[in-house]
Amino acid sequence: MSNEKEIPELGLVSSLRFVWRQLTSMRTALSLLLILGVASIPGSLIPQRPQNPMKVTEYFKSDPTLASWMDRLSLFDVYGSPWFSAIYILLFVSLIGCVLPRTFEHFKAARALPPITPKNLEKMEFFSQWQGTGVELEAARSFLRKKRFRIREFEGALSSEKGYMRETGNLLFHLALILILIGVSFGALFGMKGEAIVNIGERFTNTPTTYDSLSYGKLFRDSSLPPFTLSIDDFRAEYDPLTNAPKDYTLWVTATNTPGSSPVKHIIKVNAPLSFGSTNVYLQANGYSPVVTVRDSKGEVVLQGPVPFLPQDANLTSAGTIKAPDATPQLGFVASFLPTASRDKIRGGVSSFPEALDPSLLLSAWTGNLGLDHGVPQSVYRIDTSKMVRIGLKSLKIGQTYSFAQGSITFDGFVPWVNLQVVRDPGKMYALFGAILAILGLLASLFTRRRRIWIRVGDDGNVQVAGLAKNAAPGLDVEMSLFIEELKKAGQ
Repeated sequence: MSNEKEIPELGLVSSLRFVWRQLTSMRTALSLLLILGVASIPGSLIPQRPQNPMKVTEYFKSDPTLASWMDRLSLFDVYGSPWFSAIYILLFVSLIGCVLPRTFEHFKAARALPPITPKNLEKMEFFSQWQGTGVELEAARSFLRKKRFRIREFEGALSSEKGYMRETGNLLFHLALILILIGVSFGALFGMKGEAIVNIGERFTNTPTTYDSLSYGKLFRDSSLPPFTLSIDDFRAEYDPLTNAPKDYTLWVTATNTPGSSPVKHIIKVNAPLSFGSTNVYLQANGYSPVVTVRDSKGEVVLQGPVPFLPQDANLTSAGTIKAPDATPQLGFVASFLPTASRDKIRGGVSSFPEALDPSLLLSAWTGNLGLDHGVPQSVYRIDTSKMVRIGLKSLKIGQTYSFAQGSITFDGFVPWVNLQVVRDPGKMYALFGAILAILGLLASLFTRRRRIWIRVGDDGNVQVAGLAKNAAPGLDVEMSLFIEELKKAGQ
């Protein structure tokens, strides 16, 4: 007869229990954490549709087939993709299933008394024995209590233990990771972030159409936007004349919190945002908007007002485009604004200082089809000149006009602009507290040493002591030497 036993197949409940144990193991949690980090890499290397839709459109133009496959894999929206959410949720479940049971077990162990003194202390580390006088047990109790050991006495023996904070710190670290994940998920579900460039003297109303870029959390709705309005009154930037480095930025605004409420003046600085409940308004960046007047060949004004330009360097050498689609034929200008005009042998026209001390506007004029009527999104800071003809180049100071056969452009002046970033992140405080608790837990786990010390005093006065350092933590030999010295001194 065969001695082999047939192992029964796992049932549904047993299979689910096995899967749950594998999912909630620490090895799986660490693996998922690593996978989440690797999965987030494409989000930083590939343009994301919520943040940069124009760049994504360029991908489709340059290689439609590759871009189509990338879109199917959600590589243009990594953090909102189903596969990234699946990794995130699995990590969340794994950490909870792994840490919470350990937390309950540790809570019970922390309240329990130390284990009784082993019978054979001579087999333990740092064993020592000598003939005592009978007072060593009381001296040991006093010494260990001063050192904050937890003590348990049993039949002429004493066992003590300390260092529970090591495991507490370890669990606190992992619980803090769960809190950070909760904070991040709250922000992803109920948060929003938008940016808008606003010229000084203009108004900003917190509606979706006012933003240059706007992204919502999965459960955020337009109705959740707080109904505030900002009048951008003034802006001042201070720069170091020796290094050109910025010293201070100050923005003065008049805020109306709700329709019908009284306007209130506020000051916004880089690290001092304006708050409307859980929504903060940050001063993100600044630049210049040249004020121009464009006329067509009949002398009629087809464009007039400030046009925001984007800074290209620390001295606010700015680039932008001026588009006049209402002109016949259409006119476009690829331009650079120099706050303090200077000349570089290699780069040509540049700004030598970020403050507008000697402003100049460099223009490349074009005529033809601007491509605005094709229904394809186009950046306001770029012009597709493939179907246009260049008219000429010109450098203008304030008040000067560049005239040509198809019309003219006048450089009327400039106004500063500020980039406002409006952020609502309800999970930010959870993530902050989680990060603080994680650091505290890690410090407690690294610097707390868990150890046990035993002492037994026999009826004949024979004293035996031993110790054990859990996790091979150093320093127990010094503590045992002090302990033995204290006991022998008490027995003299």
